[in-house]
Amino acid sequence: MAIREIRHYPDSVLTQKGEEVTSFDADLQRLIDDMVDTMYAAPGIGLAAHQIGLALQLFVIDGAVKDPEHPIIVMANPTILSQEGEVIDEEGCLSLPQYVDHVKRAEKIALAGRDRNGEPFTLEGEGLLARAMQHEYDHVQGILMLDRLSPLKRSLYVKRVKKLEKIRAHEPAVAG
Repeated sequence: MAIREIRHYPDSVLTQKGEEVTSFDADLQRLIDDMVDTMYAAPGIGLAAHQIGLALQLFVIDGAVKDPEHPIIVMANPTILSQEGEVIDEEGCLSLPQYVDHVKRAEKIALAGRDRNGEPFTLEGEGLLARAMQHEYDHVQGILMLDRLSPLKRSLYVKRVKKLEKIRAHEPAVAG
């Protein structure tokens, strides 16, 4: 198991629709374990394959937000079965470091997908779990939290990122 580098906006992999997972082999199992390690090291409560540079329809969520007995939720090839209600709450993203904003999401959601072994299952969530499910589902569709913000908030964030990139480009290299 390894901790992988988390990709940050504006990395183009974050805006790609994920490819369907078709093989649930040993390589996928290692990838899932790496994603879990990376999520906890970040620290976060969810991580999509996109965030480590792989445009796959695959995400992991810290299942303790639903049930301490089932600490890891793995979902491949998710589809939305139902959404209900509406709630606006704070949300952050590991690919948008040090940024939190209020995002409108469904209050309850049900997804269908495949578990880490390729077996079909459904997952229902509300509260924090529903928010995490929707956030990670968006990632596998190539949608960022930024895309759910107003044009003004989105443009302010983009300007901030460009300014930081400009500053970093002019910093002297540090010899090790």
